[in-house]
Amino acid sequence: MNDGRVRGLVADDERIFRDALVEALAKAWPSLALIGVCEDGNSALEALIEHEPDVAFLDVRMPGLSGLDVAEICAAKKLRTHIVMVTAYDQYAIEAFERGAIDYLLKPVADERLAICVDRLQRFTERPPLERAGSSETSAFEAVARNLEALGGEPLNKPLEPLHWITASNGRETRLIAIDDVVYFQSDHKYTLVVTEHSQSLLRTPISELSARLDPAKFRRIHRSTAVNLSAVASIVREPSGRGILRLKNRPETLVVSAAYMLLFRNM
Repeated sequence: MNDGRVRGLVADDERIFRDALVEALAKAWPSLALIGVCEDGNSALEALIEHEPDVAFLDVRMPGLSGLDVAEICAAKKLRTHIVMVTAYDQYAIEAFERGAIDYLLKPVADERLAICVDRLQRFTERPPLERAGSSETSAFEAVARNLEALGGEPLNKPLEPLHWITASNGRETRLIAIDDVVYFQSDHKYTLVVTEHSQSLLRTPISELSARLDPAKFRRIHRSTAVNLSAVASIVREPSGRGILRLKNRPETLVVSAAYMLLFRNM
């Protein structure tokens, strides 16, 4: 669709909330053209990659990929879609903004709150092309910071810098590990396993939080529980099921790439 209208996508596995949001958006934003209404995270991701709409309203909890997973993959692929998380739970707010969400709506979405969200999105999507291209990343980040303050979170003063070093434990020993030396991270409940070429250590940081600090040009999520250093990858084999098996250059084990995350390796 090239008629100049802002294009959007809605994804929610619960029909009652999905239909309600579509109806509410038709009233609050009549000029918005929906390119898709999805029932799960996997189909939402496929639609986002294929069409790259201007905005997407994603439920946090969905079958397959969660809305947070979809947002993270979109960020890794540098899609220009503005993400809004829609959920009945408020505990995901900080993580949502860390994954690049521009707003966070609680179900059932009140008309007044949706109007505020639409107004915010229109500032980013309905500007003249030259003005939109010239808008800074800082402005978008400031909007996110204001959202965090409104939700009672700690305001952010500057974007998080990618990690260069981490401290992880191995028994009684605490190690200082360069991020570039990490082959992959793998979550283990409340801990994250840090695997280098010659060692394994534990980090007291969940992988969802760690991912927000990893350079997407160097690390890529291949599963909800695993992020791999791309420089450590030897090959990827696609299985008939759609998932992949990733082989490493200097480690004997293989890693599973879930079917949804295989989309990230389409051009490799």
